[in-house]
Amino acid sequence: MKIAISSDHGGNKLRHEIIQLLVELNMEYVDFGPDTDDSVDYPDFAEPVATGVALGNFDRGILICGTGIGMSIAANKVKGIRCALVHDVFSAKATRQHNDSNVLALGERVIGPGLAREIVTTWLKTPFEGGRHERRIGKLMELEE
Repeated sequence: MKIAISSDHGGNKLRHEIIQLLVELNMEYVDFGPDTDDSVDYPDFAEPVATGVALGNFDRGILICGTGIGMSIAANKVKGIRCALVHDVFSAKATRQHNDSNVLALGERVIGPGLAREIVTTWLKTPFEGGRHERRIGKLMELEE
């Protein structure tokens, strides 16, 4: 599985923690930055991750900002993206099983690194259930047209 990851300045510390997790899980990843703690605009860092996932260059994406809200809104503007803002393990599992989410948004100021690692691990390892959920995903995709 190939992962695209990025953050804004408010998610830098947690992004580095999650990158370490990806290394531990032997996941291939590309880090889209930023390379500084200076203030940046989250849409500029959400877009390459979301576009990369939508184009099939990456299997999934992970975005982190202070709350995760801005990143999730930005990512969901890209056609084909189902970005879920998640701050608990149950939701991480459910959004993969039921929504086939392909981008995960996290808030560094909302959750700590331990919980974030659990969330990401669960999200990466949980498959989409398909079945009745496929019809619903299809309806979501129709909303983009």
